[in-house]
Amino acid sequence: MAALGKQILVEYQGCFSEILDDVSTIEKAMIQAAEEAGATVINSTFHHFSPYGVSGVVVIQESHLAIHTWPEFQYAAVDIFTCGDSVDPWKAYDLLLKAFQAKHGNAMEINRGSTELLKRTDFKINSNQQNVELATTPTYKRNVWLSNKNENIALSFRHTGELLYKEKSPFQTIEIYDTYAFGKMLTLDKLVMCTEKDEFIYHEMITHVPMQLHQKAKKILVIGGGDGGTLRELFKYERIESVTLVEIDEQVIAASKAHLPTIATDFEHPKLNIIINDGLQFLKNTKAETFDLIIVDSSHPEGLAEELFTETFYQNCYRTLKTDGALCIQSEGPFYNEAIFKSLNACLKNIFGKTDVHLYFAHLPSYPTGMWTFTFASKASLHPLNDFNTSQSADISNTHALKYYNAAIHRAAFALPSFVSEMLEV
Repeated sequence: MAALGKQILVEYQGCFSEILDDVSTIEKAMIQAAEEAGATVINSTFHHFSPYGVSGVVVIQESHLAIHTWPEFQYAAVDIFTCGDSVDPWKAYDLLLKAFQAKHGNAMEINRGSTELLKRTDFKINSNQQNVELATTPTYKRNVWLSNKNENIALSFRHTGELLYKEKSPFQTIEIYDTYAFGKMLTLDKLVMCTEKDEFIYHEMITHVPMQLHQKAKKILVIGGGDGGTLRELFKYERIESVTLVEIDEQVIAASKAHLPTIATDFEHPKLNIIINDGLQFLKNTKAETFDLIIVDSSHPEGLAEELFTETFYQNCYRTLKTDGALCIQSEGPFYNEAIFKSLNACLKNIFGKTDVHLYFAHLPSYPTGMWTFTFASKASLHPLNDFNTSQSADISNTHALKYYNAAIHRAAFALPSFVSEMLEV
């Protein structure tokens, strides 16, 4: 039967899960499928959704190819719609079957717009538009996105579609994307860790706030921080005698050194000791009263980092701090991880004392909701404002041309919004 268009609805089963969760691979396969079918590609839009799945469409001059994947079920649903007789959608079907390493493929073909049931009209382009020169060769544009989300909130980043780095370590999948708005972006298991555009906010605030409050801190422990940004900020202090970096995944360090050179600047510093180990295990095997300052530069409380948000972990932090020691951690956001945010604050107050735990804020555009917090806790009852030296803070800020941290920001960061005070019962 003659028809205006042909559509095949496809189900691929038993696919390779990692392929179905890789937005760049999916986009390339869909474009290749369109070209193999004889179509002219105009543009593509693809999104990766955290934690799993890819959704996207390739717009062709002859219509479209659309897909959504469920890696956890090894399943992909594809819609291939073509107009005219110049494109063979079954060639696209065959290519995708191989690209997804599918065990099974089922398809249903539908003829769209039967010419036997339609009557052609004498349609003409409006006379006012007849002199408009129509493009004969469409320009292909890519539109590839990564979404960082939980079950209720998402933040999406458009990137080039090319992965600068991808490695599945024994612990996690490490990727570096080249985004349009934020530059290079490091993700762990698809969760955004840092971007070139705004990493200075996070790293300056997790480092300079505790270093300005604990003026005697010379022996520092950093747990996590494999991108190197916290190290870069710490080594701006001449008083430091040693920094121990405990990172569980050495491939995060390797990726950062290779692709994030403005962040990973100090991995060869003579005062640095790098230990590839689990943070909790390291603390358990460390003598009491060893460090002046511990900075927990961890990822979000999922997978590997979950143990870094437990009471056992922070009791060991407390034990290994000197009698005047201090702790500083990234403590999530009140809108993004409210339950963790509240329980973490309560946990630290139970260990350090209610009056010796202080929350402070920074604005991080690349983190979901943009409102992020850090927490400072001290065994010596250091107060973030009463024990703060404005002139010394201004000196470090001016000497090193810091881009976010300064004396005014330090003071303002500890002012809590009313809803947060109520949430934490401060």
